[in-house]
Amino acid sequence: MDGAYRKLPESHPAEPLYYGCKARVHSHRMLFTRKARSLRHKTARRMPSPSLAATALAALAISLGLAACENVASYTQPSLVRFIDASYIAPAVSVQVEGILIAGNIGQGTITPYGTVPASAAAPIDITAATGGKSLVNTSGTLLAGHQHSVFLTDNGAAPASYEVTVLEDQQVPAASGHSAFRFLNQAPKTGAVDVYMVPSGSTLADSVPLVTALPVGATAGYVSFTSQTVTMVITPTGVLPPRYSSTALNLTGGEVRTVLIVDTQLTSNPPVEVFVANDVN
Repeated sequence: MDGAYRKLPESHPAEPLYYGCKARVHSHRMLFTRKARSLRHKTARRMPSPSLAATALAALAISLGLAACENVASYTQPSLVRFIDASYIAPAVSVQVEGILIAGNIGQGTITPYGTVPASAAAPIDITAATGGKSLVNTSGTLLAGHQHSVFLTDNGAAPASYEVTVLEDQQVPAASGHSAFRFLNQAPKTGAVDVYMVPSGSTLADSVPLVTALPVGATAGYVSFTSQTVTMVITPTGVLPPRYSSTALNLTGGEVRTVLIVDTQLTSNPPVEVFVANDVN
């Protein structure tokens, strides 16, 4: 101390001082670079390999496919059902099949459109007067999955005010190419057995042969196929040409399937019958 020179301890050179934001900008750049690299490393570690992703997608597809197959396997097609009223003594009726109303307030000569009901080996069929009250007929019938059926109401001639119900299986595929198929239901007790002609355009009844001969009352002529063309349907009592029923011209082009209900006329004797035609297919 006594005026002597005292040497200060050596120190490291001081770092340069920067004013403003230069040093901070440099520091932030370094930090950002490190963070970006760190994120890239993390992202790379988290990305699944292509083979793992493909395996997961394949497993998902198989799972969905199996579920779809199970759903298809458990599906049962419904039945298509309609109602044909050929009763002379029944009042206007309503019809339920398996609790589903398929016809309401209809009378003789009505053929309803098809309705959809579940298939069943013993489908309950309930026919009541349209005005209500107890059942006129309560029965059951077989309705096949994916098939077409007609619930057919007729009178039981053996007992007054008694009815019969028949479940008919209808054709559900078109007739062969260039052909038409007709089915005939004879419910004309006064007229009796009938002959059915399909008279081609330009021909006469005298030149034609019956398509169906001597169809008895209560009988059904199954689907009869013939070459499609323009025809007139003529129905006569068996073996007798007049009186007769004649339809308007039917322009048949192929594939048609029809059901023809034949009943007695109630107000005339000529023609002796009237006819109701329903489209089964096409």
